[in-house]
Amino acid sequence: MIFQKKHLSDSTLKGLYQALLRPRLIEEKMLILLRQNRISKWFSGIGQEAIAVGITQALDKDEYILPMHRNLGVFTGREMPFDRLFAQWQGTPMGYTKGRDRSFHFGTNEHHIVGMISHLGPQNGVADGIALASKLKAENKVTVVFNGDGGTSEGDFHEAVNVAAVWDLPVIFVIENNGYGLSTPSQEQFRCESFADKGIGYGIDALSIDGNNILEVYDTVRLLAENMRQQPRPVLLECRTFRMRGHEEASGTKYVPKALMEEWAKKDPVDNYEQYLLKEGIIDQAYVDDLRQIIKREIEEGLAIAFEEKHPAADTEVEMADVYAPFQQAVVEPASEQKSEKRFIDAISDGLRQSMERYDNLVLMGQDIAEYGGVFKITEGFVEKFGKPRVRNTPICESAIAGAGLGLSIKGMKAMVEMQFADFVTEAFNQIVNNLAKAYWRWGQNADVVVRMPTGAGTAAGPFHSQSNEAWFFHTPGLKIVYPSDPYDAKGLLCAAIEDPNPVMYFEHKLLYRSIKDTIPDDYYTVEIGKAKRLLEGTDVSVITYGMGVHWAREIAAELDGVSIDLVDLRTLLPWDKDMVAESVKKTNRVLILHEDTLTGGIGAEISAWINEHCFSSLDAPVKRVASLDTAIPFAPTLEQNFLPKGRLKNALEELLKF
Repeated sequence: MIFQKKHLSDSTLKGLYQALLRPRLIEEKMLILLRQNRISKWFSGIGQEAIAVGITQALDKDEYILPMHRNLGVFTGREMPFDRLFAQWQGTPMGYTKGRDRSFHFGTNEHHIVGMISHLGPQNGVADGIALASKLKAENKVTVVFNGDGGTSEGDFHEAVNVAAVWDLPVIFVIENNGYGLSTPSQEQFRCESFADKGIGYGIDALSIDGNNILEVYDTVRLLAENMRQQPRPVLLECRTFRMRGHEEASGTKYVPKALMEEWAKKDPVDNYEQYLLKEGIIDQAYVDDLRQIIKREIEEGLAIAFEEKHPAADTEVEMADVYAPFQQAVVEPASEQKSEKRFIDAISDGLRQSMERYDNLVLMGQDIAEYGGVFKITEGFVEKFGKPRVRNTPICESAIAGAGLGLSIKGMKAMVEMQFADFVTEAFNQIVNNLAKAYWRWGQNADVVVRMPTGAGTAAGPFHSQSNEAWFFHTPGLKIVYPSDPYDAKGLLCAAIEDPNPVMYFEHKLLYRSIKDTIPDDYYTVEIGKAKRLLEGTDVSVITYGMGVHWAREIAAELDGVSIDLVDLRTLLPWDKDMVAESVKKTNRVLILHEDTLTGGIGAEISAWINEHCFSSLDAPVKRVASLDTAIPFAPTLEQNFLPKGRLKNALEELLKF
């Protein structure tokens, strides 16, 4: 291994040695503690320390790094207190996740670090969002995100690199090529000889360096960062290295040929750099011995404090309180009496436009939403008014864009992500349910993101453009879900969703876009999230519904002479208004729950179960559900109408009233 000092001072060289030694000595201690059964699990980065250390030391302290399992040198390099770091690994309150997550699955804005989740790849989209925010704020900062060679096969990696390339985002995509994805060797993962060969496919610069050479890593990243701060663009950086221990300790390394292990043992980044500094006279053995003793003492002191703590005492109120970032909505009333007639689609556009005016840190992202105005023309004219930096066409990369929304939030911005059709949200599902929804509960980082979801059937668009998939997200703590049924709520709930610092899924029924209209306030206003609305006062039967169900119920109510229907529009599905539902049930004693989504596992099932549990004594009949068939949505209009519940609603109500 050849070390080139170049311009580096002795002080810098010694600083790199100190930074390199800290994670190695911590790891050696952790392996001892693991054998003593004092810690539960360990992902070792021994043999790879030069990458994390060199990169961290080359960056400014306020530039974000998104590390992975084997990047302990990032955390120690950002001078994270050992006691808090060790407590995090133990799952005790002093850690960064209150015991809710483990190892390096956390972030800390204080140290400008955003940790990974177990699904390899999503951190890349988040890095895009952080870099985008830095670029929009003209901060001249770079963002670094780590990947293992195995993780680069994930779609999230490719999406994020492509988005960064198209948007010229200053992101260094680091690939630690250590030869194995757990036990799967490189030749069974990919065919490229070097990851640097992939750069041309994305239209970006790509480099391959010796990841075990601390000086090569440090100097390469330092020069890259200096250049990228002035000329923002992404770079793919392959760091060739090797993992000297198992993926995690229990898995071992028996699958690695002995000769290969011996070959890489000779390239140990700590030992080789130490010998270089000794040979050059920059340090002596006394310096090495003293430094090791100092670091070991710091480790023992940190462990002593960390081990004093016990696992947190479970408190249900505390756990539930942290599902959402704190926010007390103050409903905004219109500033004047001025009103005008607006279609459902106009109300959405109006709310989005006024929110853009109200929040200069709000960024809109979606396919074709810029000059084209979106496939439904909701953002038509927005580019002329707000500019392309804030109204951004995206590649067809739903996952990366949802992740970018979280990245923008980390930098104090707001994001609206438009799914061209709600059906396409499957491509971003992991980001939404595992990153956006859990970030605040895990490490206190809110996701200030609204995901707009053009949804619903009735347009003969078939099984991939018509789904009602709100129930997919209804099961996910940390998300909020709103679903307006009229123009007034469409505008007010969208403004409220954007105002709320938590992730909100905003469902908008496509069939309502141009089929209904109402006279609503021209001024900015909000509607209370979590509050249902009673549309009809009745005493015979409660109909609990939302979205298109509201209009079907109104139609049937007009047809049923002498039947008094208490019609409740939920408007918010998560959290839903239990008080109004209970009040309605106790008044009528009969309940029908109606929704466009399929029957099995729909939101109606949860509401029905809740009513049976909490309002059973008020019921004079079983709770009845009416929903779409348990099939995919057919294309032919005749089949689609049979699929939808509207045609079965009247009979269901009559049966319920006869019980």
